Amino acid sequence: MKLLKHWMLCAALAGAAWGAAAQSDNQQQRPDGPPPGPPPEAVAACKGKTEGAKVTFTGRNGEKLSATCKKMGDTLAAMPEGMGPPPQR
Repeated sequence: MKLLKHWMLCAALAGAAWGAAAQSDNQQQRPDGPPPGPPPEAVAACKGKTEGAKVTFTGRNGEKLSATCKKMGDTLAAMPEGMGPPPQR
């Protein structure tokens, strides 16, 4: 019985270490280049609109967002209310 508990503990610790290492690897793989552009949903919401237009769209998690179309580089995309511009590098 002690041996079974020991193996279960080792398996749990190995799983936790594996998950932490995978998460750490994902964070380290971020490129040093410019941040990614706006999500496709935000760009689609402003298609055919002008900068400053008020729009609503469904976000990545299915939430309904109220936003304003803003120019980000060469792209017009919806910026949700209360959200600042993306970080600059």
